[in-house]
Amino acid sequence: MPDHLHLLVGLRADSSLSDLVRDVKTGSSKIINEKRWVAGRLSWQEGFGAFSYSRSQLGLIIRYIENQQKHHMKHSFHEEYVMLLEKFAVDYDPRYVFKTSEE
Repeated sequence: MPDHLHLLVGLRADSSLSDLVRDVKTGSSKIINEKRWVAGRLSWQEGFGAFSYSRSQLGLIIRYIENQQKHHMKHSFHEEYVMLLEKFAVDYDPRYVFKTSEE
């Protein structure tokens, strides 16, 4: 998607999610910018969202990610993210929800 990405990752209990996201952002932006795969420079937005799922839901999550283009014909990234926050009963301040590409 042009404004976000879904990753399905398994982490060991002693791994840091923040470290993983930092490394993914750093490594991917370095490669993308060095190869000039986008006009200008790629710069990741500050922050990230993460949701956990049980192993029994793995197939459902994989299909969701595989079909995200179709899914986003109905809901924008921002709408999707807010729906996930509400589905998981996460308290949030709308001022800090990811910015849309128009902001």
